[in-house]
Amino acid sequence: MGPEGKKLLNIIILGFGFMFMFTAFQTCGNIEQTVIKSFNSTEFHGSGYTSMAIIYGVFSASNLIAPSVVTVIGPQLSMFFSGLLYSGYIAMFIYPYTWSFYTASVLVGIGAAVLWTAQGNVLAINSTDTTIGRNSGIFWALLQFSLFFGNLYIYCAWHGHVHITDKDRQTVFISLTVISLVGCFLFFLIRRPDPDPDPAPSEASEALLQGESIESSSTVSSAHVGLCSQALDAFVKACKMFVTKEMLMLSLSIGYTGLELTFYSGVYGTCIGAMTRFGQDAKSLIGISGIFIGIGEILGGGVFGMLNKWNRFGRNPVVLLGLITHFIAFYLIFLNIASDAPLAPEAGTELQAYITPSVPVAMLCSFLLGLGDSCFNTQLLSIIGFMFRDNSAPAFAVFKFIQSIMAALAFFYSNYLLLHWQLLILVVMGFLGSMTFFMAEAMAESTRRESDYDSI
Repeated sequence: MGPEGKKLLNIIILGFGFMFMFTAFQTCGNIEQTVIKSFNSTEFHGSGYTSMAIIYGVFSASNLIAPSVVTVIGPQLSMFFSGLLYSGYIAMFIYPYTWSFYTASVLVGIGAAVLWTAQGNVLAINSTDTTIGRNSGIFWALLQFSLFFGNLYIYCAWHGHVHITDKDRQTVFISLTVISLVGCFLFFLIRRPDPDPDPAPSEASEALLQGESIESSSTVSSAHVGLCSQALDAFVKACKMFVTKEMLMLSLSIGYTGLELTFYSGVYGTCIGAMTRFGQDAKSLIGISGIFIGIGEILGGGVFGMLNKWNRFGRNPVVLLGLITHFIAFYLIFLNIASDAPLAPEAGTELQAYITPSVPVAMLCSFLLGLGDSCFNTQLLSIIGFMFRDNSAPAFAVFKFIQSIMAALAFFYSNYLLLHWQLLILVVMGFLGSMTFFMAEAMAESTRRESDYDSI
């Protein structure tokens, strides 16, 4: 297998590893608020929204140190150990306690920062200027299959259930824990890519899959000094990256993806499960909604990334399509879902929105949410991979820092705000984020022309 074949295989393995892990974790996030409402034990007093706010809050702070961790131990081990923390969070739901719930939330927040920084590093070192768009799309499409498989399982397991019993919960979360662990071990199949001929000094040629190598003649003391120096250097790079003109310009669009991540991965599923007017299968509709979100994500990742059809038009049309699909979805959700659905008790809400509640409309909105999300994320991965290719780990750390802090904020206000206020925030941020993305794309296009760059 040639060098390009090895790199493509690494991307595919990376995608499958994340697919297994997030089949478990995204399904967990989609159902956890509904599951928590159904707990029979009065000793548990946790909130799914609060847990996710903690996860993304710690995630955002930990992104400042994540490049240092990836530099010291390499992206492969970084992804494996981070994946174990994800598995621990999911396993906690088998026998939940309030203290273990929030402790696991903190730990998975730390693990998430390291995991996604390492993912960005692996994506960058296995891509070139001409393949970064394709590889971003392949990874994104494989990752989003997780929404399809996990939520299909939830639908089959909970079909016809009005109340989630302890046995139902334990069966689901034992299965999800095993699936997550499979994804962790898949990362060991990723191999170091062959070096490019006459490579330019860059981060991509430094911190590869096995971490930084230390000269065999060095003493143990000098090795520790070298690792500390590398870690400090990665931290400083991340801080400097945060205030660059390019990253500041992208910050609003990145922040928007954090807000809508919270909405589609947690809030919208809770809203559907609370709509008693959808009938007694409202709980199982959470799984169907997740499937339609996954279909939208997979379609968007395939068409706009993997198939690379929009090369000559740049990234702007894809982002514009994402904005339009999201605005249509938000308007239909506003009409179809009761305003108090995010805050309703387990019994659900009897309120009706502006139209007779329709399951097909709700599923269409799920599909549009997934499609729009893939439009934004594939293009952000592509533009960041291009603009910061020589410093990919710090760049992707800053990307996740901004995204996760906004997701934490959204999970926090989801405890208090009615649905229409949450939708208004998304509309405003989506518009502003798209405008600033168009400006950043103009800057990237100018750079591309200067360097004869011809990719997404």
